[in-house]
Amino acid sequence: MSSLRTLRRRIRSVQNSQKIFKAMEMVAAAKLRRAQTRAQAARPYAAKITEMLANLATAGSDLDHPLFKPREEKTTALVLVTADRGLCGAYNANLLRTAEERLRKSAPGSIRLVLVGKKGRDYFRRRKYPVLATHTPVQPTVEFARSLTEDFIRRYVAGEVDRVELMFTQFISALRRRIVTEPLLPIGRGAEEAAAGAGTIFEPDAESLLAELLPRYATAKVFAAVADALASEQAARMVAMGAARKNAGELSDMLILQRNRLRQAAITKELLEIVGGAEALK
Repeated sequence: MSSLRTLRRRIRSVQNSQKIFKAMEMVAAAKLRRAQTRAQAARPYAAKITEMLANLATAGSDLDHPLFKPREEKTTALVLVTADRGLCGAYNANLLRTAEERLRKSAPGSIRLVLVGKKGRDYFRRRKYPVLATHTPVQPTVEFARSLTEDFIRRYVAGEVDRVELMFTQFISALRRRIVTEPLLPIGRGAEEAAAGAGTIFEPDAESLLAELLPRYATAKVFAAVADALASEQAARMVAMGAARKNAGELSDMLILQRNRLRQAAITKELLEIVGGAEALK
């Protein structure tokens, strides 16, 4: 009977966990729809402002701006965007492993981390890699992206870093995502590669437009990266909770079958004892 009571407790516990996993899966699915819409809406603006900046870069080859011209890359700031919470499968583990591999392959001290998200902060806090800054919690707002961009630009202009890169998980679909690394600063080189042609007339002057567009371009890229990362996180959590719910259901079925067999064995034993006692009285 002790084993039977233990099985009943385990069955109740597993079934309660299954309900929690199902609720978390439904919440993640609802959040994913909003995050996916946000990520898809951020991409056209980032693409259009990249095109505008490319035209400006092509038309004004003699422009001079600190964010526009590359320099010798001695120190790189690697901006790693992770999640604030777990229960999303291997989402955070894959990001952390990719970033750590990049750090191991680079020269010591040549890459400094800028950690966006609590998981990345907690992971690298216990290790000896150089951390330049941390930003938590992750917020899907333009204001949050602008504050990140202002910090990156300030460090780049001051000469604290010579290059800024974004590492995040790009959202493709609910079941597909990939880790990408994109350059952020300097931004002149990427814009020139995307240039469509010269001969554009600017009003006001190109320098004024450049001073206005460069921070907006960087903010748009950071916001798109954060939006992609949050959509990928919710997709990974939805898939992970769905798998956990399925596994809990299978475990519950197995425990119920085991309980039924144990009850059947106990009933059979009692029947045999009754029959044996009746035979002994004859």
